Amino acid sequence: MDHFDTIVIGAGVAGLTAARLLSNAGLRVVVLEARDRVGGRVSTERRFGLATDLGASWIHGITDEPLADAVAAFGMRTAEFTVGGYQPDSRPIAYYGPDGTRLSDADTRRFTDDIHTVDATLRDVVAASDPLDSYRDVTEVALAAQGWDDERAERVREYLEHRSEEQYGVWIDDLAAHGLDDDAIDGDEVVFPDGYDRLPSRLADGLDVRLTQVVSRVQWSESGVIVSTDRGTLAADAVVVTVPVGVLQSDDFAIEPPLPEPVAGALGRLKMNAFEKVFLRFPTKFWDDGVYAIRQQGPEGRWWHSWYDLTSLHDTPTLLTFAAGPAAEASRDWSEQEIVASVLTQLRRLYGSRVERPTHVHVTDWQDDPFAHGSYAYMTVGSTTADHDDLATPVGGVLHIAGEATWTEDPATVPAAMRSGHRAAERILRRAVPIEQVWSAP
Repeated sequence: MDHFDTIVIGAGVAGLTAARLLSNAGLRVVVLEARDRVGGRVSTERRFGLATDLGASWIHGITDEPLADAVAAFGMRTAEFTVGGYQPDSRPIAYYGPDGTRLSDADTRRFTDDIHTVDATLRDVVAASDPLDSYRDVTEVALAAQGWDDERAERVREYLEHRSEEQYGVWIDDLAAHGLDDDAIDGDEVVFPDGYDRLPSRLADGLDVRLTQVVSRVQWSESGVIVSTDRGTLAADAVVVTVPVGVLQSDDFAIEPPLPEPVAGALGRLKMNAFEKVFLRFPTKFWDDGVYAIRQQGPEGRWWHSWYDLTSLHDTPTLLTFAAGPAAEASRDWSEQEIVASVLTQLRRLYGSRVERPTHVHVTDWQDDPFAHGSYAYMTVGSTTADHDDLATPVGGVLHIAGEATWTEDPATVPAAMRSGHRAAERILRRAVPIEQVWSAP
């Protein structure tokens, strides 16, 4: 049986970050990856000659962000696109009222001012909330405090519902009150015209990465670990497990003995979301000029309410929308044609006969991905922000869990994945390591 200093399970950004730092320190490290590629939920498709990021897309704020430094060091091209955090007004956004008519600039300002007013109230309400309160509970308290008429309150209420869906892919009643505590953007957001997957490709350079190796069991004791795969068994002094929460919770991935507290409790209070992307490329651009996004208010926008203009990335008319939360769950078994028809119906309410059939379509399917079981993790009602860090508590001094769900400050992001991999490496090495060594020689 091959023996290593450390086995890393998963060749996503968290796993590759840990592996690079441990390898830089002279340890013998192997990375086991179930897929036939590196990257995990960083996945870029080039089916039509254009890079389309099916998984992670953004860096949500590049100020003082190590991931942005890594991207720059690797020479990856970026494009500013600051609406990824579902901000109401960070960049020009075209809002359409319930009747399908675009709001005037004055009406838009009044609406976005209302959102900021509720958000200011919401901070204190969330801070004082009960552990079993949902995001719905706290937003209703914040709305009631304004004393607005029903119509005014309803417009903001549905915005908050959509925020829960677009930020975490979950219906507002199912998200913990603290589930959006990390909803802050520091600096511009950027996307990647040439594809986000260049990041994990560069991180994997020089590492012993073994693809199409499906891990089924991790056995740990204070003396080390044994990892079973469909290709055989390996042993190591330590293991870094970076598979998504959905895999950790599945019957196909066993950890023996079972995870102790507080790790087990934290894992049980997190859940994978339902969040799918729908990319539509058109022959011509029929929508508003000079806007980053289009948003529909009212009941007609229950499912399809936000579209993002990605035309500038490749000079090809492109809109991105999301099937999030209930919409993703209800359309899970729909064909691509059914999803496109549903989206176009809503777009035609706004733009009429100018809406043509798309020339190319990409629809993701993370819910049915056996190596993910969803796009990323969210905090269920009863969860606390501490659950993220608790999930990463070292077990027996040999087992370390890392990944986007294990970082409190900015979970569900690639920066969280990188930072969690850095933390796991430091814990194994038992010393501080500059995170810059992820993208540069020590």
